[in-house]
Amino acid sequence: MAEFDIDLASARIAEQAERAGADVSARLARSGPVVGKAEADGIEVQVAPGGLLTGLSIHRSALRHGSAVLADRIFELAQRATRRAGDRMYHALSPVVDREQLETLGYEPIPDDDPDAETYSYGGGPR
Repeated sequence: MAEFDIDLASARIAEQAERAGADVSARLARSGPVVGKAEADGIEVQVAPGGLLTGLSIHRSALRHGSAVLADRIFELAQRATRRAGDRMYHALSPVVDREQLETLGYEPIPDDDPDAETYSYGGGPR
């Protein structure tokens, strides 16, 4: 039976993780902040990947529907923006991180025919 060098294996894994981390950091530095946005009916929502609300704009006309409708609409837009942020993060990181790992983190691509798909993919060009 061949001997297994745990120290060598650990060093290799640490080196791979360090390289992947540097690649991810470089890609995010080039791309700028990754956010998802959604807007409708005078409401604009912006979220970070994972869904943290980072911006909310409500036009005066959106207030006429009442607080319950407004809250529901903000929630729906935040969900759409979260999907978009996950899509952008997926596309930003997919060259350096395995697909399964990205999906485990909640970052999944949005199909082009999905209503939440944006006109332009992450990085600027048309989808």
